[in-house]
Amino acid sequence: MHGTVQKVFVLGANSFSGQDFVDLLLDEPSRQVIGVSRSPERSGLFLKYKQRIDLSRFRYFQLDLNRDMPSLLSLLDSERPDSVVNFAAQSEVGPSWERPEDWFQTNCVALAKLVNHLRQRDYVARYLHISSPEVYGTCVGTVREDASLSPSTPYAASKAAADLLLRTYAGQFGFPLLTVRATNVYGARQQLFKILPRSVIYIRLGRRIPLQGGGAAIKSYIHIRDVSRGELAILEHGSVGAIYHLSPDRGIAVRDVVRLISVRMGMRFEDTTEPADERPGQDAAYVIDSTRARSGLGWSPRVSLEEGIAEVVSWVEENWDEIRRQPLTYQHRP
Repeated sequence: MHGTVQKVFVLGANSFSGQDFVDLLLDEPSRQVIGVSRSPERSGLFLKYKQRIDLSRFRYFQLDLNRDMPSLLSLLDSERPDSVVNFAAQSEVGPSWERPEDWFQTNCVALAKLVNHLRQRDYVARYLHISSPEVYGTCVGTVREDASLSPSTPYAASKAAADLLLRTYAGQFGFPLLTVRATNVYGARQQLFKILPRSVIYIRLGRRIPLQGGGAAIKSYIHIRDVSRGELAILEHGSVGAIYHLSPDRGIAVRDVVRLISVRMGMRFEDTTEPADERPGQDAAYVIDSTRARSGLGWSPRVSLEEGIAEVVSWVEENWDEIRRQPLTYQHRP
């Protein structure tokens, strides 16, 4: 099936990436969108689609992939969406060392129940799986979609296992799998403990930003809306069975991103940062090739890093009274 999908079931709709994808989906007037996440629907501070006047084509259900699987599968069977997009995952890297079983439970065990159910149904024509370049380990040179998997953290290992699991169902049963791996996604409404919003918040609070390993790691920052556009292009026009990368034109050291933020806020980099120990399993470089999406789907990033940083700074400043009351550290939920 190619062209505009009509009913999309979005798992992880409450997540940073999920909420922006929902908002993009709703640009199409004929499209119906069903969002599912394990937590109550968040406020407009974190959900872009909440800015819309008309949300009649969007419905939200609070269901946990691990605890409410029978209800989730029943909802899928009653709604019969033609497309499923799965953002639902335990997604933080560092904390996965402490409770790896939680990452494998969500990212692999629950996923196995879901895909085994869906492969026996006839309504899903496209299933888009949100993977991660973390499955490759350190990315140096030209890392294409057929690169070998070499995960270096429990999180990455759980995502690699998920990818291999889905591949077996696609190969054995013709499950309509599409896979996307996007690099370091950022933007307004991101989790506040992530490096871009956290840097803006720390500068406003007069706190120094700890840079793990001095911020030497090379990342590939890409704006959330560019990623959502790519994911929609893959969902609608991608080749079933294919893996697609979404990445910017070049990588940049974490410290240089923080430097751009500091300058944007009228501060000196040296006055806003302090060195910190590197986290276990930190990949030295995180750069992948996105030629397949660019040439095959006509996709390319549109939002420059400078524009994206300006957006994050403005979002924090405009919502400061609410943001300053939010927790600034990762809150783990199994």
